[in-house]
Amino acid sequence: MTSGDSSRRDFFLAAAAGAVAAATLAPGEAVAYQGNMERALAALQAAFDSLQQATPNKGGHREHAMDLIQRAMWQVQAGINFANAHGGGG
Repeated sequence: MTSGDSSRRDFFLAAAAGAVAAATLAPGEAVAYQGNMERALAALQAAFDSLQQATPNKGGHREHAMDLIQRAMWQVQAGINFANAHGGGG
């Protein structure tokens, strides 16, 4: 192997390493669809909407349930955001 071959190989190895680093560090790249999490979020939103339309004569339990659902929706969205930022899917 000549020194030209060695430096060419080193260049390609460095370029490949740089491409991998850029792909892993680029924000918003390769976001996987979070189907199960998206469906869970939609189900929670539907439950919240139903509770919102219910009459408020439930001794405060309706309001408490609505608060818990809002918190659950926040947690699901936080999970989606985390997975997207860290290359998770499904």
